[in-house]
Amino acid sequence: MNKPTYKSYDELPLTLSALNVAAVLGISWAGASASWSTAKAGFPALNIGSRILIPKHMFLAWIDGSSSKKG
Repeated sequence: MNKPTYKSYDELPLTLSALNVAAVLGISWAGASASWSTAKAGFPALNIGSRILIPKHMFLAWIDGSSSKKG
């Protein structure tokens, strides 16, 4: 499966899968999947059946919050 590429946050789907998160963060699919299963990562994930999805607006807020803590 090919990793999607995004040129802006506007291109992201409303809910993100591990593959979408990996593409945005520049990490592997396995890294994205493992990251949101740990409390340390703090991804705002929704469990829908056997799928784990992240709402786009919550993911972008997480990115903004994480980057503002570092700088």
